[in-house]
Amino acid sequence: MIPSKVTLLIFAAGFGTRMEDLTCEIPKPMLPLRGKPMIDHAIEIAKSAGLETVFANTHYLHDRLAPHLAAANITALHETPTILDTGAGLKAASDRLTSPTLTLNPDCDWYGPNPLTHLIESWDDNLQSLLLVVPQSRAINREAPGDFTLTDTRLTRGGDMVYTGAQLIRTERLKAISDPVFSLNRYWDDLERSNDLHGVVYPGRWVDIGTKQALIRANETNDV
Repeated sequence: MIPSKVTLLIFAAGFGTRMEDLTCEIPKPMLPLRGKPMIDHAIEIAKSAGLETVFANTHYLHDRLAPHLAAANITALHETPTILDTGAGLKAASDRLTSPTLTLNPDCDWYGPNPLTHLIESWDDNLQSLLLVVPQSRAINREAPGDFTLTDTRLTRGGDMVYTGAQLIRTERLKAISDPVFSLNRYWDDLERSNDLHGVVYPGRWVDIGTKQALIRANETNDV
């Protein structure tokens, strides 16, 4: 069963290079979306889902981001001296997290039910992973191809399902990966090989805000 106090890790360590000049002095999660930092939208999603323990990993411009996180009662996990990437970042944080734990990317927007609540309600205790995906037709600012094919609940690489940046995932098997820096893709590949990569469809619309142009469009209109 899901732990009664499941944790959340928000991925906030990246350099934000696709935001171009916007992240020269501002960490990507602090860029404004509809009048407040993107990471505040992620924090609101966490609070709406009733989560009590939330972490965010940091690296680039940590000194700018950490005070903002502290004010929101979010624990910053500073990756130093080097950035670890998503897989190794999750592994490094795993001693602080429940297993399974939720993870969330802050550079996206949601039009529909709470994505974290949807993951929790869809979880089965026999699973190792549950990635939240959306059909290409409901993925705004994301061009084809997609990331996965969903068959029942199983995910395989390639297809028209887009990963939304939210998942509920066990962390124990991360210990078998010895690389100091690695992406979640490495872990997902391992889970796929053992038929343990699973997904559930988000019933609303999802907006990718990973680029400067996408952020500008999102701030110009609420009609996505």
